[in-house]
Amino acid sequence: MIEDGDKAPDFELPTDGGETLELSRLKGKPAVLYFYPKDDTSGCTAEAKNFTRLAPDFRKAGVEVIGVSPDSVESHAKFRKKYDLAVRLAADADKAVANAYGVWVEKSMYGRKYMGVERSTFLIDGKGRIVKSWRKVKVPGHAEEVLAAAKALVK
Repeated sequence: MIEDGDKAPDFELPTDGGETLELSRLKGKPAVLYFYPKDDTSGCTAEAKNFTRLAPDFRKAGVEVIGVSPDSVESHAKFRKKYDLAVRLAADADKAVANAYGVWVEKSMYGRKYMGVERSTFLIDGKGRIVKSWRKVKVPGHAEEVLAAAKALVK
């Protein structure tokens, strides 16, 4: 399990914009990496819309916001278009990045156990270190809390 202060695991993932995103290429620039379970579900849509609403503030602070889920690039593209999302979406189809960040976990719903993404967010500084992490995120107010931490980081 990675913790605050640890070096953020590097990755290379395809995005809905047709490019490949590498964390190491963002060096020198802080980033918010938020993991969410599934495109176009109620909680995930609300979270993406909240980050989108605050995207201009994150950009102004010089912070890149990236959403990551196991959904495909095609699913991400439809999700972005449907809700006019302003954050980059990266496809972690093999769950390697979710595993590296410790967010691919056993979950339980109605007594049934299954593996899935634990909604989590990581604020990574320009040197590639995890400054702050949020686990088992509750969506209301979360994007605002992350923005406040990001602004404090870049001061």
